[in-house]
Amino acid sequence: MKTYDWIAIGAGFTGAALAYELAKTGFSVLLLEQCATSRNATRYSYGGLAFWSGTTPLTRQLCNEGMARYQVLSQELDADIEFRELDLLLTIATDIDPEVVAASYAHFAIPPKLLSVDEAWEMEPLLNRKAIAGALTVKHGHINPEKTAQAYIQAFLRAGGKIEITQVQNLTPSPQADRGVGIAIKTTTGNYYAANVVVCAGGLSRQLLKASGIPVRLYFTHAEMIETPPVEVQLRTLVMPANLKRFQLEAESSVVDELWNEPGNEPIAPILDAGAIQFQDGSLRLGQISRVLTDPNAKVDSQASESWLRQSIGEVLPALAKLPGRWHHCLVAFSSDRLPLIGSIPEFQGIYVFSGFSNPLVIVPPLAQRFAHWVSGQEDEVITQLYPAR
Repeated sequence: MKTYDWIAIGAGFTGAALAYELAKTGFSVLLLEQCATSRNATRYSYGGLAFWSGTTPLTRQLCNEGMARYQVLSQELDADIEFRELDLLLTIATDIDPEVVAASYAHFAIPPKLLSVDEAWEMEPLLNRKAIAGALTVKHGHINPEKTAQAYIQAFLRAGGKIEITQVQNLTPSPQADRGVGIAIKTTTGNYYAANVVVCAGGLSRQLLKASGIPVRLYFTHAEMIETPPVEVQLRTLVMPANLKRFQLEAESSVVDELWNEPGNEPIAPILDAGAIQFQDGSLRLGQISRVLTDPNAKVDSQASESWLRQSIGEVLPALAKLPGRWHHCLVAFSSDRLPLIGSIPEFQGIYVFSGFSNPLVIVPPLAQRFAHWVSGQEDEVITQLYPAR
């Protein structure tokens, strides 16, 4: 029976980064992923790196560490992750005072600069000047998230890790715990054993842990967006609304944890944040809708969602509204306080979680590195601030 020091569940961005760091530290690691073709939040991410967005000593520290990590990541992983810097435009709706919006960003590590309508249009000529009262701008990092996750996986395999495509059903204490085999993982193709298991399954993390009798305050939205093929239209900037509704939705929908124990609930109405990003191959991602449905397998009306997305995007960026593209849907994990849950789950020895990132791409690389060092015996005050039991 093959056993591992660590089994990581979920090969999206978080699981791939963490598996790599654990293997690099010297552990034997197995990475489990349910889909051979990625359809997770990493696949449909905008790829933004908000290095400027720290608002507390902890988040500022992690953003700075993330910036430093990305400076060397392509070379370390021996892959082009399309890391670059571009201008972020945060559009301000016509019914909102631009000065008030700018003031709400004053506590960020790098406060964005307020632009007039004409200044914003000069920076991004695709903007509809009649739809905005102004905009904020700041330099913003960007990567191709899918290529970065794959780069992590390839580096993980080169470091001696192993990956299996199979669907995890539950986790149970192993009857051979006295032989260092702490956890048995039942999957659709067989059982796997390890001293430790870390759940990095994003929006499916709560469901998986619940099936194993493990309560955890993790939640998820059904995120919806449109992806276009490469197009001739050129978007110069990354465009997002200055008043993001998603974070408020996350905070309000996680107040009553019990609602998430039943699959048919919708704690709060859906919201739409009309944004757009163009990747280096010319393709665009447009959206997103965030829908709070407590059933991870809930069906969504794709036609109605796509119509809503196109109408909203067309108001701000008219040239993008009718581009050919496909509606996509995935689950996005979040916690109740916008900080990820990282560490061991109380009363369940050997079971860890690494999930619930509201702003994952910036801080996952440094936190994955910190986690691997922490479980190898180093104390870490950052990890202890993110314990699931906080």
